[in-house]
Amino acid sequence: MSPLGCSLSRQLVLIILAAVSHAAFYEPYNFNALKHLGRASPYFELLDSQPASPEAPQGCTVTRASYLTRHGAINVNDDDYEDWIQPFLSKWANHTGTDWAHVAPLSFLADYKTPFPPGADTPEQVTKIGEMEAIELAIDITLRYPHLRVPSRVWASAPPRTFDSGKAFVRGLHTEDHPVDLVSVVEGNLGGANSLVPYQACTIYHEGNDEASTYRELFTKPIKARYNALAPAYNFTTTDIVGMILLCGYESVIRGQSPFCDPALFTPDERLGWEYADDIRYHYDVGYGNPLSGTIGFPWLNVTANMLMAESADEDIYVGISHRTLPSMVFVAMGLFNNSAFGGTAASINDTMPLDRINPRRAWRTSEITPCLGNLALERLSCTGSYGFDDGNYYRALVNRAPQALPGCTDGPGTSCSESGFLKFLQEREAMFGGFSERCQVDYDNSTDTVSFYHSI
Repeated sequence: MSPLGCSLSRQLVLIILAAVSHAAFYEPYNFNALKHLGRASPYFELLDSQPASPEAPQGCTVTRASYLTRHGAINVNDDDYEDWIQPFLSKWANHTGTDWAHVAPLSFLADYKTPFPPGADTPEQVTKIGEMEAIELAIDITLRYPHLRVPSRVWASAPPRTFDSGKAFVRGLHTEDHPVDLVSVVEGNLGGANSLVPYQACTIYHEGNDEASTYRELFTKPIKARYNALAPAYNFTTTDIVGMILLCGYESVIRGQSPFCDPALFTPDERLGWEYADDIRYHYDVGYGNPLSGTIGFPWLNVTANMLMAESADEDIYVGISHRTLPSMVFVAMGLFNNSAFGGTAASINDTMPLDRINPRRAWRTSEITPCLGNLALERLSCTGSYGFDDGNYYRALVNRAPQALPGCTDGPGTSCSESGFLKFLQEREAMFGGFSERCQVDYDNSTDTVSFYHSI
């Protein structure tokens, strides 16, 4: 072969080796079970999957912001404990006929110690990890906006998991020369929209659905068959499988790790099956599958938009701490994470969450949008000298720090929206979802369609 031919061959080999190296070695497959636990997922940001810069666009400065945050990580949700985890742990503790030491990969159950011993703290208590993450979020927010006044008040709904998250958040803000008050927003079913849990005041809203059970049984069927082949006498059920999957999340935020997260227990596809079943549940509970979701979420959007657009405000940064329910419903009111946004119609929205297979292209992913401490931010931007855009105020949304474009409202720098566009967007959403009392068919006298607790002292 000629020297020229040898040179070309070597170049070709190098190109092939480079391509193989990038395909096979540069980004090896990595699956993190904690990021696919649905409602039990601990906090993580969206920047890996949605890498738009969270920094203000060129020429823009954030001049005001409002945050709506889910509570921090808790030891266990009471329904999850009563329905799934406690039945599994009780069955395991009372079933002495199985030699777990010889049942891989469940051999750790031979000497496993439950994270919920008798006499321990009651369910729904914020864990030390949850407290730490709430403190870190507060510090992070002050670092995001060093030119804005640190909040003097933080609002939280009354239950311990939300109020204790608020206490931790306040500790991250509090200094000797800047005390911060934590305001308890009382929950109740007679206050109309003026609440951080307004779904309780919507008379015809009912939480809970059985659509998720269809896919739950489907994805657990092969898992039960596999484990029942390993330990026939135990008779693994759907309850056992779900209990173990949930323990991965809850035990991790109590102890810092959990054997139930071990990759040998469930394959990535099986854990994704659980995640999808949870997405189905919350699609119908608090998402686009519930016709009341946008109506219940709109009052927060409305008051927040008006606080941001006002000439002056009591705070530069508003913070409200609630449950997963309200942020999800606000997403619907805003048109975010809509599976049908780029095709289909409102009438077909439930078709985007089939019960017999996973929709891998869905935008509604509970693990990503409402993990523990998941947060929605609305910002007002003052922009000067942004190339291609007029000087003025613009508005944008971020979820878990990742910028989100508002539907039909993207005429500003980055993912932002002009003030005139934002006003039009708000009017359109009000036409779609306004009228809380009427649409909720409230059966009491003192209802309201507006949120006013941010303005009370």
